[in-house]
Amino acid sequence: MKSVKLLLIIIISSVILTSCTVNVHEDTNIDNNISLPQLMERYDLWYIDYARTTGNGDVPFLSRAFTISFLSGDLYANNNLVGIGSTGNGFGVAIGYYSYSPNTIRFHHSIYGFYELEVYQLSPNEIKLYDRYQNTTYYLMGYQRNAFDYDRVFYDNIHYFLQEYVAWEKVSTIGGTTNAFDYENYLKFMAGGSDDTFKSSQDFNVSNVNSIFWDYTGQYNILNVPGNYYTKRLNLYYNNNDYETFKITIVNDGKIRLLHENSGTIYEFIGKGFIPIMREGIKRTKSESLKK
Repeated sequence: MKSVKLLLIIIISSVILTSCTVNVHEDTNIDNNISLPQLMERYDLWYIDYARTTGNGDVPFLSRAFTISFLSGDLYANNNLVGIGSTGNGFGVAIGYYSYSPNTIRFHHSIYGFYELEVYQLSPNEIKLYDRYQNTTYYLMGYQRNAFDYDRVFYDNIHYFLQEYVAWEKVSTIGGTTNAFDYENYLKFMAGGSDDTFKSSQDFNVSNVNSIFWDYTGQYNILNVPGNYYTKRLNLYYNNNDYETFKITIVNDGKIRLLHENSGTIYEFIGKGFIPIMREGIKRTKSESLKK
């Protein structure tokens, strides 16, 4: 009888002591003496490492954002790459609010409604958010704004960045030898399901980007350049079986530079028609993402 009472005391004490602290994954040795609000609000930004997401469900405000922030009950997100680091002082835009239960966060999103997700701490600045209803897990890493590599986020998610403008307009051509791409003046990048889609146009000096006539269409992909993380390779595959290959670098959040590998020509494009969105329609895919 005494052993039964002792067991009950241990169980009750354990529940009381952990009722206000974050869960710890069974494979880690992280100190659990921290409250859930302290954990979530000690970092300015939580980067959503979408490539590690598991499960077939979808928490829309996580799969369509790059970072989220917890600011005294108000929920912020960087949904666009354009303006990241400056919009909302780096926090992004307000997307809703949140509250805590002992081991979960209750999200109230202004578009997608209510979600309650379990929180598990994996390392001092790494957590997972688990949607038990959909059996889906998201992995997030915490950073302070002054230590966050915003440029790295651009390059990790460059295909989304290219899609955040209605069109890209060529503004300069530098050096190189004459080639067919010299006549392309506008590019457009779109999400296309299993294949990302691009269009190109030989129109010139168009005042309304929505009236551009698109001469060519095809698929594109972006690959790593060995030894140079802050440069990527852009491949354009035209529907007529032709293709062009470039090294692409980001000049700023409204300008890109393409080095045509066959001719050595450098092209600069500026974004036209920025698309500010809450990411209702654009869901991230499991590609590269920011690492520690």
